[in-house]
Amino acid sequence: MQEHSPPMLAAIDIGSNTIHIVVARCRPDNLDIIEDQVELVRIGESVTATGAISTEKRDAAIAVLRQYRVLAEQHSARQIFTVATEAIRKASNSNEFLEDIKRETGLEVRLISGTAEATLTFYGATYEESRQAGRPARIAVMDLGGGSTELVTARNMYITWRTSLPIGSGWLHDRYLPENPPTPDDLAVAHTFLKTYLQGIRMKPQPPMLIVTGGSANSLLLLARQAFRLDPSSKHLTYDDLLRCEGLMSALPAEEISQRYQQPLGRARILPAGALIIREVMSRLNLHEISVSPHGIREGVLLAYARYGESWLERVNEEASTSTFPAGANHEKAAILEGEPEEAFIHAGQRMLRERVEKLLDWRDEVLRNEDIEAIHKMRVATRRLRATLDAFESSCEPGQFKRVYRRIKKMADLLGSARDTDVMVQGLRAQLEQVPEDEIAGLRWLIQRLATYRQQRQQALVDLFSRLDEKDLKKQVESCIREGNLSYGES
Repeated sequence: MQEHSPPMLAAIDIGSNTIHIVVARCRPDNLDIIEDQVELVRIGESVTATGAISTEKRDAAIAVLRQYRVLAEQHSARQIFTVATEAIRKASNSNEFLEDIKRETGLEVRLISGTAEATLTFYGATYEESRQAGRPARIAVMDLGGGSTELVTARNMYITWRTSLPIGSGWLHDRYLPENPPTPDDLAVAHTFLKTYLQGIRMKPQPPMLIVTGGSANSLLLLARQAFRLDPSSKHLTYDDLLRCEGLMSALPAEEISQRYQQPLGRARILPAGALIIREVMSRLNLHEISVSPHGIREGVLLAYARYGESWLERVNEEASTSTFPAGANHEKAAILEGEPEEAFIHAGQRMLRERVEKLLDWRDEVLRNEDIEAIHKMRVATRRLRATLDAFESSCEPGQFKRVYRRIKKMADLLGSARDTDVMVQGLRAQLEQVPEDEIAGLRWLIQRLATYRQQRQQALVDLFSRLDEKDLKKQVESCIREGNLSYGES
């Protein structure tokens, strides 16, 4: 009896960084992939900046989706499944965006939850691994996207825990790493945020194997292969490999990384953020090495349909809603604390915020003396680290108090920043005095004098600010951002 050919299907993932399509012949436990294409659109960039999907990003996304529909139809795909994730979940105009897509492309987009995304990603990232002998009983999967990171643990290929964290490579880049290449100070602040945020994630027992998927992970693997001559067939990256990648990307601008190592420029810009997130998760889980998978949510969608038919998303949502924790328990809270009292996390946040504000205030007298221009710089970095710690604990903070404190610290940071930037400009111009033609010296000195006057005004503004500053009141305000009973972490 002749076996029926498996159906040809297509799955499109509209993510924060990319829009990605896979076309494949689908069986419940295997895929024969015919097409695998990706476009870097960075929808999440506009969502991070304004809270909404911009007209420019909307038009770019629709243009890509039109092309993908044609591609799927060229391969006679029986159905095209389209899902959207974190950036669209967050966008204030997501409904209008999805309606525009349906009207202009005919594609119906399903906006999936973070835990459904984690479940589908697990299906996709592990379907090849599940057929291999010698794999460990306990594994974890991490999907690093542009706007979110999904984490899943499993035993014998059955999911035991999952969560979705609203941080990703694009988001971290836009929020903390705007320079090209990223500066040591910016990397230090981003590291402060990640280390603080990830300390709340406790997966016990810790998995011996972590499979990482997503554009950043795969791009880093390609970069490491080319830059450090890793085995071209290897799918593994060590902690040291990532450190070397970070060092390379801190030394060279994105344009040079793109040209030398055949990376799309848009990807090269956000790759340092991706490397930092992966390395921090490895550190948090005490892992020396990861395995990189080219498969993810798209393959997961196709496998889910092959297994469950038309009710695939309902079955995935049902599975995503189940938990190994006791019935009635708060899934997110249990996932983070695993038996630890809620106060432990809250008190850790209060302690860390107190330490950050004390470190900031340590520079107050040096700034007022104005004898060492580096004091301004150190205090500015301290304000940014305090804000990064506030960011990490935002979901556990009282919203009104958080906003008031955040604005207060940002105002201080902006004033310190304007003084610091002026110092740097004056230093640079003074260094040029000995090199410029004689007929330009007078103009240069006039500009230096104008900047020096402006710097004096900035110094007076700092004196006024700090003379009115009640240190005890500031410490109390910052520490009281986190309230008992406000614990919330990640997304479900």
